[in-house]
Amino acid sequence: MSGELLMRHYGLTGTIRVLSSEVECTAEVTLLSGDRLILKTSARPEGRDSFRFQVAALAGLEGASGFGAPHLVRTGVGALMFEEEEICGYLQTRLSGLSLHQVNATPDVCYRVGQALGRLSLALEPLKLPAMHRPVLWHVGCWPRLMELEEHLQSEPVAASVRLAMGNYVELIKPQLREVAWQVTHNDPSPFNTLLAGQGIAFIDFGDGCWGPRIQDLVVAASHLVTDPSLALGGSENLIAGYASVTPLSTLEAKLLVGLMKARQSALILINYWRAELFPAEAAYIKKNVARAERGLSILSALSAGEADMAVRSAGP
Repeated sequence: MSGELLMRHYGLTGTIRVLSSEVECTAEVTLLSGDRLILKTSARPEGRDSFRFQVAALAGLEGASGFGAPHLVRTGVGALMFEEEEICGYLQTRLSGLSLHQVNATPDVCYRVGQALGRLSLALEPLKLPAMHRPVLWHVGCWPRLMELEEHLQSEPVAASVRLAMGNYVELIKPQLREVAWQVTHNDPSPFNTLLAGQGIAFIDFGDGCWGPRIQDLVVAASHLVTDPSLALGGSENLIAGYASVTPLSTLEAKLLVGLMKARQSALILINYWRAELFPAEAAYIKKNVARAERGLSILSALSAGEADMAVRSAGP
């Protein structure tokens, strides 16, 4: 079917290889010329809104500098995506490079990733995109309900840390989010979606993107880098510093950052244990970030609110 769609809407043929993906169908297309593309398709009703957001985001980023992102390949009639009665999809370039989780995340690399992420935030800030308010499981507005998934956790120490982090989010952080800047965000710049491409940094997979707090992309990226218990922020300091050098944090954003990082780590743990039980065949892929989140949450949970605020301020440029 992917081959038929590729020919019908783009007039292209090539070798097709299906890649791991949780929701949409993602396929790598290798053309006869050797060029590689990514074809994303979905037969789910919610897939149309997601794809309309994704293609508008990628189109809106064309011409932006300081980071890389996939480029859209227009259909034969010049559209950003194709929509048939039962299926929809779009075609983009496949970026070459190593994902951040495959490389040694040195302080310099982390700082450059933070700078690129700050530039991505600046490029996304003016965009008003279709379906940016659609329901997204990873949106901060969904986090208060995620403790309903606690029964799927397999470790009581982890569950206790998750309860504490989520309770703090609901009671203290969420009421203050209305006071910070909101905009379109990528919402999942994880090490798997961050590429070291040549001398630059690129971001892929905008499928969880939506309207959210501007700081959310920093929250997500930094929460994945908390691995070293000898450091106050576990090794995320350089990424935070790089981001703040481009997109300075407000006083309130700095104050809320660590609490949001712990809530995001908790959301990742809850959602992925639940989804791994729903889709056991894909459990390894679904849980690829869980161990890192559990370790990061244990490190950040050792900080008091005052220590966390001071650590973020110390990490600034």
